[in-house]
Amino acid sequence: MINPERFSRIKELLRHRQPDLTVLMDNVNKPHNLSAIIRSCDAVGIETVHAVSTDNMIRNRQRAARGSNKWVNLVLHENIEKAYETLREQEMQLLVAHYSEKAVNFRAIDYSIPTAIVMGAELFGPSESAVSRADHLIYIPMQGMVESLNVSVAAAVILFEAQRQRLEAGLYSQPRLPAEYMKKRLFELAYPAVSKKMARLGRPYPELDIDGKIIRN
Repeated sequence: MINPERFSRIKELLRHRQPDLTVLMDNVNKPHNLSAIIRSCDAVGIETVHAVSTDNMIRNRQRAARGSNKWVNLVLHENIEKAYETLREQEMQLLVAHYSEKAVNFRAIDYSIPTAIVMGAELFGPSESAVSRADHLIYIPMQGMVESLNVSVAAAVILFEAQRQRLEAGLYSQPRLPAEYMKKRLFELAYPAVSKKMARLGRPYPELDIDGKIIRN
């Protein structure tokens, strides 16, 4: 049985999740950057992260990242076009972190509306396809000699600006996940082994009491 304090913490986590804020990783391939970006997403309340890869090596690393963090969902897409299609169906604005003459200061963006932040590969940046289809290009101002930040650091900087704006807008003050999804996700996070077994058997999850104990019929 789950510890009541841990169960309460998981419920609190889900109460703050932001279903309309996400990150799309465009060929981000270094394992430590993948993990760091996902941790930052968890920290600001992102429920689902997206990723695109152009080769099997990157895809395998992304799958490994998906399996290493149970708190955040990671959805893999075959290409940037399909990823963008999915995000546009959710009515998200697509922001690509990429410096150019058309780019705007990342703080000038309204993150309180549905938003997907696109981060490119460590060495080459976002793909041309990602850039050309963006709603806005954003950049982080620099005052030093370096021209750019590590991709996971840059993602964190942008995400915490999004968190700041959303806190001011009151978007963390009440649950925003659909009630049925929240109930299902709560059971999966509280009882990961049991939920996997129930899914294999095609059986519905049992009810939980206020302390997280399974109610047996």
